[in-house]
Amino acid sequence: MEQTFRHGGDAARVELSEGVVRGFELDGISIFKGIPYGKAKRFHQPEKADPWSGEYDATSYGYVCPLLRVDRPRGELLVPHRMWPMDEDCLNLNIWTPGLDDRKRPVLFWIHGGGYFGGSSIEQVAYDGQAMAKYGDVVVVSVNHRLNVLGYLDVSSFGPEYKNSANAGNADLVLALMWVRDHIEAFGGDPGNVTLFGQSGGGMKITNLLQTPAADGLYHKVLNMSGIFPREVSGDSKGSQRELVLAMMKRLKIRKIRDLETVPYASLAAAYNALSPLAARMGHGIGGTPEKNDWYLGDPMENGFRKETIGIPMIVTSVFAEFSGFMPFDNALRTAPEKEQKEAVEKAIGKENAEKLLPLFQEAYPGRPLADVLTLDYTVRQPLLSYAAERAAQGGKVWTALFNLDQPVDGGKAPWHCADIPYVFHNTHLVPSTQMPGVTEKVEGQIFGALMNFARHGDPNGGDLPRWDPAESTKDNTMVFGKEPEVRDSFDRELLPMARTAVAPYAARLAEGMQIQH
Repeated sequence: MEQTFRHGGDAARVELSEGVVRGFELDGISIFKGIPYGKAKRFHQPEKADPWSGEYDATSYGYVCPLLRVDRPRGELLVPHRMWPMDEDCLNLNIWTPGLDDRKRPVLFWIHGGGYFGGSSIEQVAYDGQAMAKYGDVVVVSVNHRLNVLGYLDVSSFGPEYKNSANAGNADLVLALMWVRDHIEAFGGDPGNVTLFGQSGGGMKITNLLQTPAADGLYHKVLNMSGIFPREVSGDSKGSQRELVLAMMKRLKIRKIRDLETVPYASLAAAYNALSPLAARMGHGIGGTPEKNDWYLGDPMENGFRKETIGIPMIVTSVFAEFSGFMPFDNALRTAPEKEQKEAVEKAIGKENAEKLLPLFQEAYPGRPLADVLTLDYTVRQPLLSYAAERAAQGGKVWTALFNLDQPVDGGKAPWHCADIPYVFHNTHLVPSTQMPGVTEKVEGQIFGALMNFARHGDPNGGDLPRWDPAESTKDNTMVFGKEPEVRDSFDRELLPMARTAVAPYAARLAEGMQIQH
């Protein structure tokens, strides 16, 4: 298909208070990459970006945040990635818009996954916002921010200037949202209609933003994808990190905290990697997640939902297999005779556990092979249901969804963590492992259409989806996206806790020594 390209003249040129930005236009979508929204000294709060003279070249992505460790290339068939140059000067964002006009389109603000330690706004091929902007007539923004020791290490005990260092990465996100509030109208967007959407670590950060008063009024709707975890995974940091920081300074042969601001990042990361496991074993805090203070009011399941954000409409989602989808599971077992599948399940989790679990699994997922009980997710789905029920009980409007569409990998594979992202972005054409003639486009249209309805109206209903009601305190009303969408209630509430008890030891054995990349 022929695409038009424009660059120069009046194409993709926007005047901002900081200066002029120049992007490019492709197939009717104006694209801007790497626009600086802020700057920050290490461990300090971010500040607005400096003005520039002349035109800012926004045709190349900006730096992404440095990582603690170099990623090992793997799993590209499941989650195609893009790597990019890393530098601490990483406070930048990308924009895709159908028009530089006064249309005031809905704005979708993407927060990438990778926990609080990794990832970037462009890490996954499916993060590209062009198709979403084109087919949804919306403005898409994706953002980079500080991660790991740069974004979530508490050095507040060393001086008041470091008071919020443990939440610096999330403070970057608030500054980026302020930038959107102040500038997005020039890109054809509506600053009064901003939808946060993010997956995994991005979803966790969205949960944090709801608990951050400084972010109030900067967003109006939320899609949290696979981002609600047990508190032992995503909960707030606890315990002083002072002992760890002192040990790092000693290892680096420096005496002043200010010197820690300027040591090379590679040395800083190496010291943290070497010393944080020991600090954790000794009961000291090691950071890595946000920390409750007067800026961030803490995990809502521990500290309560802020009444100021209960009125924000929300969709929370998970995927059938999530992290188990990455494990070395014998996929051929799924097509074996049922007797062999049952025997394999009994061998994996014990006969007594299998006899209790399999009938519940068959009732919850009547179309799935018995072997799939070994990859069933409970890590995300179970806390998601608790979160939705609690928020609904307090008057919040929360829709729940489950992505349950097998993907054509290895003869057919239960969907894994991130498998739903190409469908949300209308980017299945960019990801080979999604291609199922007659199915992919249909499901993509349903998921994408629901998100566009939600971004416009605060309600995902419409199109050919069955009626989808928000969750209640005792009903989850989950939209199950598969070959045919259906709304189901409480179908897995008895299954999930039993699966956690029975399957978790087996999953732990599979995952031992395995690095899961997402």
